[in-house]
Amino acid sequence: MTALGWTLMIVGAALLAVAALGLHRLPDALSRQHAATKAATLALGLMLAGLAVLQPGSAWWIRIGALVTVLAATVPIASHALARAAASWPDASRSDASTPDASMQD
Repeated sequence: MTALGWTLMIVGAALLAVAALGLHRLPDALSRQHAATKAATLALGLMLAGLAVLQPGSAWWIRIGALVTVLAATVPIASHALARAAASWPDASRSDASTPDASMQD
């Protein structure tokens, strides 16, 4: 079980590194947002699963379950908010855009 736990943790850490590289290398805001939310969420899930295998106590399972629940509830909301904010700029693919689109303002 220890080998499985460490394998999950290492795979999760590697996937988190790939997500960080995607944030640095991808060209526009929507692509970066995709890398941040999809890959990072999967990476953290794998790392938490590895931690759950390494720490089999019920107190750890409750904490890990709470973390997974919070991640599952907040990441889609934050991702949607970031995508909407990025789409409100005149050209979401340009990093030098300085004014939001008037049609998206409240």
